[in-house]
Amino acid sequence: MSLLQRKEARLLLEDATLSEAGIRGCRRRLMRFLHRYLPLFYRREQREHAELVVWGKLGNLQRKTCEPIARQAGVQRKPIQLFVGAGKWDHEAVMAGVRQHVAEVFADPEAVLVLDPSAFAKKGTASCGVKRQWCGRLGKVENCQVGVFLACVSRGQVAPLDRQLYLPRSWAEDPARRKKSHVPKQIRFAEKWQIGLRLLKRARGVPHGWVTGDDEFGRVGKFRATLRRRRERYVLDVPCNTLVRVGEPGATAARGKRKGKGQRGRPRKRPFVRVDQWAAAQPAARWQRLQVRAGELGPLVVEVLRAEVETRDGRRVGVRERLLVIRTVEATPKTHYCLSNAQPEVPWEDCVSARMERRRVEEMFALGNGEVGLNHYEVRSWVGWHHHMTLSLLALWFLVLERQQVGGKNPGDHRAAGAGNLQPPAAASRADAGTDRGGSQQRAAA
Repeated sequence: MSLLQRKEARLLLEDATLSEAGIRGCRRRLMRFLHRYLPLFYRREQREHAELVVWGKLGNLQRKTCEPIARQAGVQRKPIQLFVGAGKWDHEAVMAGVRQHVAEVFADPEAVLVLDPSAFAKKGTASCGVKRQWCGRLGKVENCQVGVFLACVSRGQVAPLDRQLYLPRSWAEDPARRKKSHVPKQIRFAEKWQIGLRLLKRARGVPHGWVTGDDEFGRVGKFRATLRRRRERYVLDVPCNTLVRVGEPGATAARGKRKGKGQRGRPRKRPFVRVDQWAAAQPAARWQRLQVRAGELGPLVVEVLRAEVETRDGRRVGVRERLLVIRTVEATPKTHYCLSNAQPEVPWEDCVSARMERRRVEEMFALGNGEVGLNHYEVRSWVGWHHHMTLSLLALWFLVLERQQVGGKNPGDHRAAGAGNLQPPAAASRADAGTDRGGSQQRAAA
C-alpha cells in the first residue's frame, strides 16, 4: 500500500485542500482588514502602495522584498522601494492602530506582554545600527542589527504590538552616521531595557496581567523597580549567577554569635549566594512537578523550585521578590531562573504558566520570517527599518486573525487560508477578468 492510500494521509490531504470559496473568503477578509488601516496613510498612492505590499507579503513569493512584490503586481519597483524605504507616512500611527486592534480582539486581562530582542544578520557597515554584537539567532557575536519587540500572548495566540531598532552608542554618538541613516534628532542612545520600558508604556492600553522578558531585561534592577512603580506584575528571567539571599517562609535563621552594639539577640542574615548554586544544593523533594500546557509534541512538563529572596544590585539590597527555578523535563533539561513581584495570593503555578508563554514569541518570529518576510529587507535607514517592520507586523497580525478564523488550527504552511493563491489587487483583477471571459466562451460553445 502506498503512503497516499493510507487513511491518515487521505485525511491530511483533505484537511489541506483549499476550496475556491475559502480563497474568496480570505480575500474578502483581507480587504476588510486593510480598510481599517489604509486611512492611516496620508495620500492615495501611499494607500495603494501599502495595500500592494501587504498583499505581496501574504503571497507565495520566495523573497518578499520590494522588487519581487512590484514585479508580481506588474508595477514599477522604484515607487514601492521609495514608499518602504523613505516614504513620508507615520509608521507609529499604524503600530498604534495594531495595538488598538489587538486590545479589541484579545481583550484578555490575564494576557502576557512579552519583550524580546531579536537580531538580523547583515553584511557591511551602512545599515542603521549595524555592528558586531550578540546575535541570538546564531548564538554568537555577529554583524547584525537588533530590534526590541513587544508581543501579546493570549489563549494560545500571539500578536505583535511594537518594535524599535536598537541604536548602539557608537551610532547614537556619531553625527555623520546619524545623518546618513536619517536617525531622528529625538532618538538618543538607550539600553534595550530602556527601550522595553518605552514600548510597554505605549502598550498600556492593551489589557494584560503579566510582563515577561529574558535575562537582558530581568537582570536590571532599575527595570524591575520601574515596573513595580507602574504596578505591572512581572515574571522575568535572570542570569544563573544572580546573587540572592534566600528567606523561605518559616525558616529559622541562625543566631549571631558575635556580641556588640545592635547585634545582641539579633538573627544573623543569610549570605548572598549564586542562584544556580542555591538550586543545585536543594534536595530532590523540594522540586515540584507541573504540567504547564499541551505542546505540539505532547504535554509540557516542568519541575519548579520556589522561594522568597532579596537580590543585590551593587551595594544596594533589593526588595523581597519571588524566585522561581524552572527546569524542563526532557532528555537535555533547560533551567530558567526567574524573579516575580506577584503577590503571595497569586498561585505560583500562574507565575510559571505566564513565564512559559515566552515560547510563543519564538513561534511569532518563525511565522514572521517564514511567511511575511520579516527578515527580508534591503533598507538601510532608520525610517526604512521601521517602515518595513511595521508593514510586516501588520501582515503578521492578519495571519493571526486568520488562524483564529480557521478554529486555531495550523493551516499547513502557516499562511492564511488560501494566502498562497492570493494575488495583489492589480494582478487579481486581471486574473478574474480572464476567468470571466474564459467562462463565457465555454458557455457559449456549449
